[in-house]
Amino acid sequence: MSLIVTLSNLARRRILLTVVVVAVIIGGGAVGFHLIEGLSWLDSLYTSTQTVTTVGYGDVTPRSSAGRLFAIFLMVVGVGTVLYALSVLAQAVMRAEIVEAMGQRRKLREMEKLEGHFIVCGAGRVGRRIIRHLQSQGLGCVVIERDEEKVAGLNGKGLDVIVGDATSEENLNAAGVKGARGLTSCLADDAANVYVVLTARGLNPDLHIVARAVEEQAEPSLVRAGANRVIAPTIIGGESMARALLKPAISDFMDSIVAETLDLVFEDIPVDSDSPYVNKRLRDTDLSGSGAIVIAIRRKDGDFEFQPNGDTTIVDGDLLFVIGQAESVHSLLQQA
Repeated sequence: MSLIVTLSNLARRRILLTVVVVAVIIGGGAVGFHLIEGLSWLDSLYTSTQTVTTVGYGDVTPRSSAGRLFAIFLMVVGVGTVLYALSVLAQAVMRAEIVEAMGQRRKLREMEKLEGHFIVCGAGRVGRRIIRHLQSQGLGCVVIERDEEKVAGLNGKGLDVIVGDATSEENLNAAGVKGARGLTSCLADDAANVYVVLTARGLNPDLHIVARAVEEQAEPSLVRAGANRVIAPTIIGGESMARALLKPAISDFMDSIVAETLDLVFEDIPVDSDSPYVNKRLRDTDLSGSGAIVIAIRRKDGDFEFQPNGDTTIVDGDLLFVIGQAESVHSLLQQA
C-alpha cells in the first residue's frame, strides 16, 4: 500500500504547505543574495539552500554587512521552517505506517474467521489460472505469495492476499486454513509444496488439499504429506498433447467442455440420508428428466458404477457424477 493512499487529506495538505513554504524561503533567499551580494542566480540559490539546510560549505559566503544580516535572518527563519517541515513529514509517515499496520491486522483477523473459502499458495502462472477460475465461479479465495511483484499484479481483483511465505504456519492460520474448504499448493519447488501440505494437514485434518508436483518423483512425498490429489502439469500437458495428436476430435470435445464453450458442465452430487434421491431407483428420481445425465456413481466403499441404468438404486453415501447443460445441472445441485 502506497504512502499517498494511507495519508489523510489533512496530512497531505500540511505536507504540501510546508514544502511550498520551504521552497518560497529558499527562493526568497536566492533573490536576496542576488540583489544584496550581486551573486549569480545559481550561486544565490546555492548559498540560500546551504544556509537554510545548515550545510554551510563555506565556499560562497556573504561579504557585505547587509548580506550577512540577511543571512542571519534567513538562518533563523529558514532553519526553523525546515525543522518543522521534517517533523510534519515524520509524523505523517509514522501515522501512515500505524494506520497501515492496524489495517493489516484487522484484515488478518477478518480472514482468520473465513469459512468455506479456498487458499491458493503461490501466484505464479499455475496459481493465477487457479485464481481466475475460482473467481469466475464466484468463490472466496485467499492467496499467499511472497513475491511482491506477483502480488502487485493481483491488486484490484477483490482478492484477499497475504504477502509472505506459504510454508509459514502463521500465514496459513492468517489465511483461515482451519475454516477453509480447500487448499492448493502450486509453488515452483517440490520441497516447499511438501512442507505446505504437511503444515496445512496438521492444522486442518479435514481440509481437501491439491498439490502441484514439479517433478514426477515428488508425487509420493506429497501424498504421504497429506495431499488428497497431486497434479503434475508436465504429465497432464504431455497426455493432452498426445491426445490432440492421436485423437484430435476427442481432444477438441474435451477442451470444449473444459472451456465451457458447449455450455456443458461436470458436477458431483453427494447423497446423504436427507437427500431426495436416497434409497430410490434412478428412474424414480427427477434426474432422468432433468436434462442431465448420470454417467457414474461412486459407492461408499470407493467402487465406481459406470453408465448406471434406471433400475440402479441410489443409497446413502453415494456420489453421483452428472454431465449436462449448466442450467440443468445447477438446478439439480440446488435441489440436492
